[in-house]
Amino acid sequence: MRRRAALLALIATAVAGCGYGLRGTLPSHLKTIAIPTFANRTSEPGVENFLTRAVVDAFSTNGRLRVVGPDAADSILEGEVTGYDVQSIAFDASANVRQYRLIVTLNLRYRDVKEEKLLFDRRGYQDRADFRVTGSVSSTIALEQVALSAASVEIARSIVAFTLERF
Repeated sequence: MRRRAALLALIATAVAGCGYGLRGTLPSHLKTIAIPTFANRTSEPGVENFLTRAVVDAFSTNGRLRVVGPDAADSILEGEVTGYDVQSIAFDASANVRQYRLIVTLNLRYRDVKEEKLLFDRRGYQDRADFRVTGSVSSTIALEQVALSAASVEIARSIVAFTLERF
């Protein structure tokens, strides 16, 4: 009977711990982050604005670091968009494109301003979003903008997770 009780207690303890997750611990002096507008090294105008806005929103939503201007920041996240590629991925029976894949590539640098340290330098980060073609060129362009917004949100979430969870 005691063995059974001990086994049940052990199982209950293990199951209760299933909700536990590791959370990165930022250096205690890092409370704020500045995110200047990303540089755009592509021929696609405005892509840097979509991405920067999404990253600022993601950090603001997360709340672990308060987004401030560069003069008031403990840390700075700098980025540059180095790739913007639209690839055909699906065709109809007449060989017309029916679906595209948008791939965005970035370089990121995260610096501790207070201690003057580079915390990470990540090059070639990519994310993607797929979008369908409806027929008209204007609709396809609008759908590409929607795909860029979706990719920006996913990239931003990944950047926040990578930045905060690595400590």
